[in-house]
Amino acid sequence: MKDVKAPSSTSYRESLISSLKDLKHAADYIGVMLELDEDGYNPNILRSALEKVVEARKQLGNYSLLAQQHYEKLNKILAETGGKEVLTLIEFLNALGYRISVVAKD
Repeated sequence: MKDVKAPSSTSYRESLISSLKDLKHAADYIGVMLELDEDGYNPNILRSALEKVVEARKQLGNYSLLAQQHYEKLNKILAETGGKEVLTLIEFLNALGYRISVVAKD
């Protein structure tokens, strides 16, 4: 009988980062993190997802200084407010029968 090893968190993270290099996959990933579930919205999950997408873009070599500045600003807002603005928008759109969608520009 062979030993089966579960993937380490490092190899999972590396695999995830690699998959997020695809713009469509990254857009879908962010979109899922913005959806409401039975527990509501978790800004820490969104922050973590954005961090992984940023890392993937940096590895691709197409991550601008302007994008970094916007990311730092957004990350600070999410950390300080818990993402209340984002949550309010998501809940409002949900009440109207809409949901946020993230789509790659290319």
